[in-house]
Amino acid sequence: MDTLADIKPDSPLDFAAVGPSLYRAAPTLSTLKVGAVINTASGSCDADAEVDLAMICERAGLPLAKIWCASGADLAPALDEAKDEALDLLIVLGGDGTIRSAAALCAAEGPLLIPLPGGTMNMLPKALYGERDWKQALEATLAAPVLQSVSAGQVAGERFYVAGIFGAPSLWARAREAVRVGDLTTALGHGQVALEKSFSEPVRYSLPGEQAQAQAVSVLCPLTSKALPADAPALEVAALNPDGAFSALKLALRGLVADWRDDPSVTVHRSASVALASDEPIPAILDGESLTLSPTETVTFVAEAFTAVRPSPHRA
Repeated sequence: MDTLADIKPDSPLDFAAVGPSLYRAAPTLSTLKVGAVINTASGSCDADAEVDLAMICERAGLPLAKIWCASGADLAPALDEAKDEALDLLIVLGGDGTIRSAAALCAAEGPLLIPLPGGTMNMLPKALYGERDWKQALEATLAAPVLQSVSAGQVAGERFYVAGIFGAPSLWARAREAVRVGDLTTALGHGQVALEKSFSEPVRYSLPGEQAQAQAVSVLCPLTSKALPADAPALEVAALNPDGAFSALKLALRGLVADWRDDPSVTVHRSASVALASDEPIPAILDGESLTLSPTETVTFVAEAFTAVRPSPHRA
């Protein structure tokens, strides 16, 4: 496997192409205490999701202690109840935000986690399960399970497992979502407002041997980075500097149809940490959830955030 020093900034590595040491043998799942949480408000969930999930587990000989179905304000209490059940394995069906909340309960010493794709982007489930839908992902995992440690980024006590965006990017994220559904007028509107705000509040970032500033800084975790192996001990740090609303929209488009690292407004680095600073509180998005950070923060790499159960890479 390539070392970090061998990886060139534009190297189009397949983040699923990793060595066998990344995976470990799974215990016999039928001997574990297993529960499931379903976010019924997620885009890929329907009225039959609970029944379908239970049937797939039953066919695989996996008894479920309980299934929690919740949404909105009821989701956090459902996850807390699941934690109190002292489960050995937690199955979660939801979007990236739901999975982020569940993963926080499944720390390295906590229950194993099967994070199924129930949202729109589903970046973390796609890294683990490929393009399978949630039913196919669950069936494949139960048929040939292996364990994989999943790393994370952490800032201000909050972890993210897919990506963090820091600077004034919330409307950029909305612009990208509008592009995804084909609403270019809305996308341009969101892009223009975000751009005006971001130009007034750049983010200064510090890496070993380098200090600079950008309109926004994106930090990707190894499992979902195309520039790093999935077991790399570092984060992908990208400085984003579009020079207008059209460039911001173009960057969003590149994120959907091409490798956005090829965009000239993007500079990519790799580091175990990155220090961020601004003259005002830093708005951020962690795995799709918005929050506001203090003007000075440090994003750090967490080597073993939780352990996922995924299909064996040798399974067709």
